[in-house]
Amino acid sequence: MNAELAEGDLVQLIDNKGRRYQGVLTPGKEFHFHSGIIGHDELIGIPEGSTVSSSRRQPFTVVRPTLSEFVLKMPRGAQVIYPKDLGPILMLADIGPGLSVLESGVGSGALSMAMLRAGARITGYEIREDFANRAVANVERFLGAEALSRYEVQLRDCYEGIDATGLDRVVLDLPEPWQVVPHAAGALRPGGVFLAYTPSVVQVTQLREALDHHGFFAAETLEVLNRSWHVEGAAVRPDHRMVAHTGFLTHARRRAG
Repeated sequence: MNAELAEGDLVQLIDNKGRRYQGVLTPGKEFHFHSGIIGHDELIGIPEGSTVSSSRRQPFTVVRPTLSEFVLKMPRGAQVIYPKDLGPILMLADIGPGLSVLESGVGSGALSMAMLRAGARITGYEIREDFANRAVANVERFLGAEALSRYEVQLRDCYEGIDATGLDRVVLDLPEPWQVVPHAAGALRPGGVFLAYTPSVVQVTQLREALDHHGFFAAETLEVLNRSWHVEGAAVRPDHRMVAHTGFLTHARRRAG
């Protein structure tokens, strides 16, 4: 990727209070803030990480957003899986290049983007057309049109079945993932990984029972807590607030036979 920003790049401007604003660079357009205006033409061709001034002489630093930053700002309808869970999901489900993944509960596409960037091929099942369209648009906006060759979203209800067989992974963000477990048992290859994200421990209990009943093994459930720290000179302490419970991650593997 070039250091210089170009037309069509997704960029993020950060002001001196740490506030972030995102947009796609388009000749002739402008960013409008309470602290002034910055024309897109002023940004095209300058190095990423440059600081520019608005029409009211307020400084902004311009960069391309990370996936974590984009997920928190992107257009969405459904609640997204937060960045603190996206990384662990990639590791627990062992997402990598060329793997075939069935994802259901696509929502706004946050998890799709993380898995696509890891190199997976994804078939998504989503019951709401507006969510499906938004997910595809978000994927294309952040990863580019190339990623769409590995991404297909179907208007399907995963509770009713999975057509594919020989899948490497099944990854779910659904309210009743236990309904999918028998379908996943037939769709996953032996040794394939099943993973579900669930907000409630009651959901976890029903899910674990279904996994045991349908021949999955090595099941594990965990949650990820994220505490940042305040660092200012010699004043170093944990922040008073933290991102605590968002959801439980339950993963298991399909037994052969």
